[in-house]
Amino acid sequence: MCTGAFCFLYFWQYITKNERNVIHMSLLDIEGLTHSFGENLLYKNAGFSLNRGEHIGVVGQNGTGKSTLIKICTEQIMPDAGRVVWQPNISVGYLDQYAEIEKNLTMQSFLKSAFSRLYQLEREMTMAYERAAMGNMEYLSLAAKHQEQLEIHDFYSIDTQIEQVANGLGLLAIGLDRPIDKMSGGQRAKVILAKLLLEKPDVLLLDEPTNFLDKEHITWLSDYLSGLDNAFMVVSHDYAFLEKIADRICDIDNGSITKYYGTYSEFLRKKTLLREDYVHRYSIQQKEIQKTEEFIRKNIAGRKSKMARGRRKQLERMEKMEALDRKEITPYFRFPEVSFTNTEHLLVKDLSVGYYHPVLSEVDFTIKGGQKVVITGFNGVGKSTLLKTLVGQIPSMHGHYIFSDQVTIGYFEQDLIWEDTARTPIQIVSDSYPDMVMKEVRKALALCGISSKHAMQPVGTLSGGEQAKVKMCMLTLKPCNFLILDEPTNHLDIQAKEMLKAALAEFAGTVLLVSHEENFYREWAQRIIDIEKRS
Repeated sequence: MCTGAFCFLYFWQYITKNERNVIHMSLLDIEGLTHSFGENLLYKNAGFSLNRGEHIGVVGQNGTGKSTLIKICTEQIMPDAGRVVWQPNISVGYLDQYAEIEKNLTMQSFLKSAFSRLYQLEREMTMAYERAAMGNMEYLSLAAKHQEQLEIHDFYSIDTQIEQVANGLGLLAIGLDRPIDKMSGGQRAKVILAKLLLEKPDVLLLDEPTNFLDKEHITWLSDYLSGLDNAFMVVSHDYAFLEKIADRICDIDNGSITKYYGTYSEFLRKKTLLREDYVHRYSIQQKEIQKTEEFIRKNIAGRKSKMARGRRKQLERMEKMEALDRKEITPYFRFPEVSFTNTEHLLVKDLSVGYYHPVLSEVDFTIKGGQKVVITGFNGVGKSTLLKTLVGQIPSMHGHYIFSDQVTIGYFEQDLIWEDTARTPIQIVSDSYPDMVMKEVRKALALCGISSKHAMQPVGTLSGGEQAKVKMCMLTLKPCNFLILDEPTNHLDIQAKEMLKAALAEFAGTVLLVSHEENFYREWAQRIIDIEKRS
């Protein structure tokens, strides 16, 4: 049902509920973890454990190694050093939003494959009853055992379970009989998530599961995950989501992995206090080291040389605290403007958009120069397809749209697709803007939150947040007066989101944004177009 180098369900062995009760408290132990990409050290002798029933949120700035940690846990990436040990007989479900699905399947048949083991058990039960009916009565007890197992695992409520999960994620509205190949990328991602939830593995590993979800579906997923008895690890930049679902926070910072007990807000308070205490103790130790070194220099050859040598031995034996050398990288986005008037910038009339058939029809709206407009609507309704049509990536199917002659477009596409993933951010920017000298290229990337180390790494090795910042950097180098942005915050950490919000509020030109994060646009958006409820 699923192909590719790594299927979204990383599965070892199915075990019964009674067998799970004897599993050791720790499901996963990571020790001595060290890993880097080029010169960028992600972890240094780091470690943590995942215990049974723990609900862990994984946080950290873009580029600290959150997604890499999940991939190390699923053996997609082998660390430079360290041990990653799962307890035996544990089923682990991994959300791979890019997993390939057989396109001739319908959504319902794909979701039913989550229960393939139970359907196989039903077939064996039927065969056993048939053999018993032919007089071979020893199969009757076997059939009864199979039936008991089916009832224990709620086999006869499978259709209800599928409908509940599909409805919670907003999939029921598009029809369970919808073929996979007729779905948008966001819809396919939700179908993969739905199947994973129906599988109910012992451990869930989810990397940014809310990226393709609308507000009401995020609320449903929050409630679902909060009610799980099984353990999970979730990478997310949606801190309101983490606040609801997590009772532990795994913080990746300064090459270490630290697990905090409590909610996300409790973690923030604890980390601030611990950091302040560490900086204070580090400062005291540095002063003591400097004082001791000064004493040694002055007295190593004098009357107090014996005392100086003793101090030097003490200094050598001292367990020195490491400086917190990872600085918080806060990007600064600024979009250079082209002059314009407040006349009509865009007219959309009776527009239908789609690929093989329309996903949106009879769309009508106008946008004046300087307006800041947000398009909302449930995932899969066609918001991204509309933007791709407006920027000329795909042709319209009916109707028309026209931009004013004075419009210069700047476009941010949500898909992280590169012509060559081996090229570095420096090469990508230099190729697009050959007149820029190297110092200017590095400065532009740094302003957008890309460190010098990451600027020289292949873009394919960067985190989703860092790749989004590279794309944002490209946008800040092109003067425009009409920004068209498709879910620009999907991979950004909180600092980058706040700076992007400020940049869009300050931008004097026109903005057309697709976003599911109301908190991001509420303060500066002047107009909301709900694509579902348009008149």
